[in-house]
Amino acid sequence: MPSKHPSRQEMPCQDPGERIGNFNEVALGFSENHARLEASRCLNCKNTPCIDGCPVGIDIRAFLTFVVEGEFKRALEIIKEKNTLPAITGRVCPQEMQCEAVCTLGKVKNGTPLAIGSVERFIADWNAMHDTGVVIETPPRTGIEIAVIGSGPAGLTAAGELARLGHEVTVFEAFHRAGGVLVYGIPEFRLPKDVLEREIEFLENLGVRIELDTVVGKTVEIQELLDDGFKAVFIGTGAGLPRFLGIPGEGLVGVYSANEFLTRTNLMKAYNFPEYDTPISVGRHVSVIGGGNVAMDSARTALRLGADTVTVFYRRTVKEMPARSAEIDHAIEEGIQFRFLRNPVALIGNEENRLVSMKLQEMTLGCLDASGRASCEPVEGKFEKVDTDMVIIAIGSDVNTICTSSTCNIETGRRGRIVAMDASQRTTMEGVFAAGDAVTGGATVISAMGDAKKAAKEIHEYITSGTSSNETSS
Repeated sequence: MPSKHPSRQEMPCQDPGERIGNFNEVALGFSENHARLEASRCLNCKNTPCIDGCPVGIDIRAFLTFVVEGEFKRALEIIKEKNTLPAITGRVCPQEMQCEAVCTLGKVKNGTPLAIGSVERFIADWNAMHDTGVVIETPPRTGIEIAVIGSGPAGLTAAGELARLGHEVTVFEAFHRAGGVLVYGIPEFRLPKDVLEREIEFLENLGVRIELDTVVGKTVEIQELLDDGFKAVFIGTGAGLPRFLGIPGEGLVGVYSANEFLTRTNLMKAYNFPEYDTPISVGRHVSVIGGGNVAMDSARTALRLGADTVTVFYRRTVKEMPARSAEIDHAIEEGIQFRFLRNPVALIGNEENRLVSMKLQEMTLGCLDASGRASCEPVEGKFEKVDTDMVIIAIGSDVNTICTSSTCNIETGRRGRIVAMDASQRTTMEGVFAAGDAVTGGATVISAMGDAKKAAKEIHEYITSGTSSNETSS
């Protein structure tokens, strides 16, 4: 039996010197002993702040209790009641800013919060390895058909929730592979494709159908889906439209958006080069612009694809970087360089229109802005020039409006985001709901899943009673 008061168990990882030469998963996962020791640290708080901190409301205290007892299948059943994608969220969910941020263990002097995400990942992986065949009870099929647009975190979650309610769900995905940002935006070394495929297979076993190579707004329109018999439509298309700097030289050869760079790497299997000959050329001296998780993913991918040096340029300091601390630490361990308080103002090419250098302006921090971070201001007259033959721009993304532009009935707002009522996720088009990054702009996987769960509940109310629970309660 695990001891009562062990110290926090740290996630074992590949050695940095080895992992920069492969795309294998960096975090190796807990052993059974690690997981049980870590779960035994839970204080079983009566007010369960960790559950309140989880966007999908997993009963964390309950599943940890089963882990301590070695009842791993039962623990997964508890998790799956609220989260259909635990192997994914256990890897990419920012628990340190959510459930772990409010863990009582982290509030005491010299305390460290329980590694909830690491234990969740262990449970999902252990059950898959031992083929325990966790089955979700579903009611009799209703025969009601619902369309889900997009197979990213929001779309998969909505599809799973609606299938569990007995409805016939068809997911329409534009790419030739399901998963959305989970498959084309996150590198193999953070989220292996076979893990994602395993979670998608679970949804298919619930009855979810996935139609690939279908661009809603081009191949078929939303109104056509409704006319063809779908009683409701859920939009979970995410935010996949790259955002650029708006400076001279962005059209030069050697300049990529992070979206394009990571999509080519993931969907065209550049991580298996030379087995797969992927049309992506990585420079010798790569510069990545941005400070979020996508910037870290881009920098670490470029290094693995053969860059001699990779440098991240960020206009604030490390304190303001939105990337997860673990991803920053991993990048530093792997030899990624960082230049702070630097902002590109021009990209410079040669006579062949190829990128050769970048002009940077020195920045300084000012007062806190609307996001709660220090604003940054240019230092007048302070510029420098650095040599670089590849720039990856990772400063965020906007909503691609292909899905909504073909209908005038769906209202969109800033940066093309779909306008949806917070309480019901209903759009301005009858029978159409939306959630995730398509509504909020770029956010976390788990927040998209949380909003998609709300939308699924509202869709169920809408198609079974003709209204939403928000309306019936008002």
